[in-house]
Amino acid sequence: MHLHDVSFRDLAQRGLPCQVLNLRSSHFRKLTMIGNFMRMHTLNLDSSASLTNFREECFTCMPNLKFLSLCETRITNLWTTTAALAKLPSLVELRFQNFLQDDEARKHPASDRRDDYWDSDHTEISIHDEAPSVSGESIMYRHFNEEQYLNNTDMNIDRSSEDSSDDSEVDFSSQDRETSSMELLPDAPPGWEDLVNLQNEVSFGTLDMQDDEEPFFRLSDSRLSYIAPKKCISHNPSPICFEKFYREYMIVSLPNLKILDNLPIRKVDREKAEVIFSQNFEYLPYKRKNKESVVSILQKRETRANHTRRLFPRRKSQYFYSRSLSAAKVGSAAWPALCPLSIMDTTARDDRRSYRPRQFEYHPSDASLMVFGTLDGEVIVINHESGKIVSYIPSLGTMNSVLGLCWLKNYPSKVIAGSDNGSLRLYDIRLMPPTATGSHQSAGSIMFDDFDQLTSVHVNSTDELFLASGYSKHVALYDISSGRRLQVFDDMHREHINVVKFSHHSPSIFATSSFDREVKMWDLRQKPNQPCYTALSSRGNVMVCFSPDDQYLLVSAVDNEVKQLLAVDGRLHLDFSITSTGSSQNYTRSYYMNGRDYVISGSCDEHVVRICCAQTGRRLRDVSLEGKGSGASMFVQSLRGDPFRDFSMSVLAAYIRPSSNSEIVKVNLLASSDQDKGYSYTQHSHPLFSSGG
Repeated sequence: MHLHDVSFRDLAQRGLPCQVLNLRSSHFRKLTMIGNFMRMHTLNLDSSASLTNFREECFTCMPNLKFLSLCETRITNLWTTTAALAKLPSLVELRFQNFLQDDEARKHPASDRRDDYWDSDHTEISIHDEAPSVSGESIMYRHFNEEQYLNNTDMNIDRSSEDSSDDSEVDFSSQDRETSSMELLPDAPPGWEDLVNLQNEVSFGTLDMQDDEEPFFRLSDSRLSYIAPKKCISHNPSPICFEKFYREYMIVSLPNLKILDNLPIRKVDREKAEVIFSQNFEYLPYKRKNKESVVSILQKRETRANHTRRLFPRRKSQYFYSRSLSAAKVGSAAWPALCPLSIMDTTARDDRRSYRPRQFEYHPSDASLMVFGTLDGEVIVINHESGKIVSYIPSLGTMNSVLGLCWLKNYPSKVIAGSDNGSLRLYDIRLMPPTATGSHQSAGSIMFDDFDQLTSVHVNSTDELFLASGYSKHVALYDISSGRRLQVFDDMHREHINVVKFSHHSPSIFATSSFDREVKMWDLRQKPNQPCYTALSSRGNVMVCFSPDDQYLLVSAVDNEVKQLLAVDGRLHLDFSITSTGSSQNYTRSYYMNGRDYVISGSCDEHVVRICCAQTGRRLRDVSLEGKGSGASMFVQSLRGDPFRDFSMSVLAAYIRPSSNSEIVKVNLLASSDQDKGYSYTQHSHPLFSSGG
């Protein structure tokens, strides 16, 4: 049966009465299957190398799906993936990789073939006699011939009708690939996807098994014992398999699952997974154990019922209800809301500007304002709630990329900006119009002596002094009121000082972080000739910042080395143990969110923001950034927690495509995403990523 002029998107909306659906090597980016798939028990998406995520409602209409294979996809996010798969009540076998025993791996060494077990040239395929056991019972397979057992309906979809624009969620390759008409029988056992050698062709199995037919496999008590994961070798893994404690997270999050990656899930595995999960992950924020509805929490808050105190006998914090509300909202929003910052240019010109943000900072006292500097040397103050530009400061030929920005706290209309060519200025945004006028731009600004190759500026708590650092071993101290450079502290580190930060409450205490792997604490009252102390990282330090109460230092070194130190003496308080990528160019930045309750961390070689508890180090969630269109790989260039909104942040995201502009993406973990929105855009160039905070 051949259907022409039909797109898979149409079929995914309507549904199909098939039992087996094979979509190997399809070019989905996000999968949406919301039609009626009531009979489907097997879905194969192996080698769909563009597939990165699922739509939230993807699996809501597949109540009988038992077997799902996702090997060699690009899925990475544990949280959104398990939230989507949890909507499959019948799912018993899931695969993101093929586990082979050592002896089988030696028989079938890794190669360019898609199938590890089978030679696609064979017309009669012999399945292994043995497979990993399920719940202590072994599974035996029988040999079968394609023509003898299969009588399926093949459907050729006209791929020319698919949307091929950059906004398309489905893109089928036009390359000719080797295909086979082989399908899986109903109730396919572990190893079922190895029978399938379909590439881009979409096939639907329609074979029903009668009551008197011989089952595809039989259970036995005597043939096979459990295969330990350490004795197996992974083939065709998806990136999610390399996430720390991936298997344990999947087992706990999907309690009905019986087999994961060919390996059965035993009772002891589940018990061990629960322990590991509790040690390394937060199920909900603020150690909440169970999901609650917002309405229920509000009712308890208003009535202050006695039973609430019995449920929470240790409740003492004044933040109890606000934290409970946050936990409830985060728990109900597996796909958090991501919204690119929309900039409304008020200029009357037809050629409206496309800005290229390079650095940004929230305003310290006005929750609606944000300042960002661009790669073209502009400084722009924007109402990030409405998208309207409040003040626009052109470069006027004096600034290159703006890498340093810092608001004054006691004079909230003033901001200091520094560029990579060394230019330093203080601006009063009250005197800066929202559009470039050309004549008044210098009226509200103060120029300071240049600091060559600048990467960072920071103002002290009294707004009297600020520090500048850059691609040198020195730090310069400036007096804000006079505009003079007071002193240059030479050779504070052995390599260049990427970031310098004053403490939030002491006007004389500051910290420096350098690519010499050292973080140092200094006191201006000591001139400073010697650091108060020095803390060492194993890799070059990208940045450092104080917690809002100055109790901790958050240190981020190259390639996801993130640690929290006691600010008083530099002792290690917490190592967040984020998995390294192996890249020496993976510059990592971390900041606090929700005061000092949580830490957000992102790196310039990765598209994910990690959120961890700042007291336990347990991972709460990862937020994946995804742009629209094929090849829309994104990277975290910088990020900041919103100082006024819990579980909210903004991320400066960059695309790998040189033609795309960087963009600031607002993230709200308390709200669900708008499924029709795309996310961020820009270039990926390591000299940009290596500097500034």
